[in-house]
Amino acid sequence: MNALQEKITQFRKMANDDPDNELGHYRLGQLLMEDGQHEEAVKSFRRTLELSPQFSKVYQLLGASLIKLGKRDDAVRALRDGFAVADQRGDNIPRDEMAKLLVGLGETPPQTQTISSRPMAGGPGTFRCLRPGCMEGGFAQQLPVPPMNDEVGRQIHTQVCAACWDYWLKNLSVKVINEMRLDLSTDKDCATYDQIMRETLGLP
Repeated sequence: MNALQEKITQFRKMANDDPDNELGHYRLGQLLMEDGQHEEAVKSFRRTLELSPQFSKVYQLLGASLIKLGKRDDAVRALRDGFAVADQRGDNIPRDEMAKLLVGLGETPPQTQTISSRPMAGGPGTFRCLRPGCMEGGFAQQLPVPPMNDEVGRQIHTQVCAACWDYWLKNLSVKVINEMRLDLSTDKDCATYDQIMRETLGLP
């Protein structure tokens, strides 16, 4: 079993053991897509969107997989829906990628909203959270201090909202450790944990 197949097996188990774990379905879909298993990837992406309909990046990946399967009409619908979600949230990168995919299908992308028509932030202390699938939108609140005294902690402080960090720390991180059986006393499993955390939080 190669490394990709091993990861697919790990995240398939995570998704099966916890059907409401959006991270498990999302990462499984990404890995299946990388392996060319687009039919299965579509199922994972659709389940992710059932759990987290504001996860704009997933619409992009769903549309790309549907294109690979030759399901043009389904791809156009997914990409238009995703474009609207990404534009409303200010997720410019997936929005622009979905526009390119639509153009490649011979479609004219929807017009973006004007800045003034987007929902206003929730008041002082709010900022744009970079975690894909953040549900806070314009009401995101910054952590009062970095959660760790290192570069990763500073990145989280400036790019991830308090609600998303709390969700990762109290919910997803425990599932990642338990369901993937990570031993954080080993360098290999620490690296796996760090990679998943970064991907989940939208960190570079």
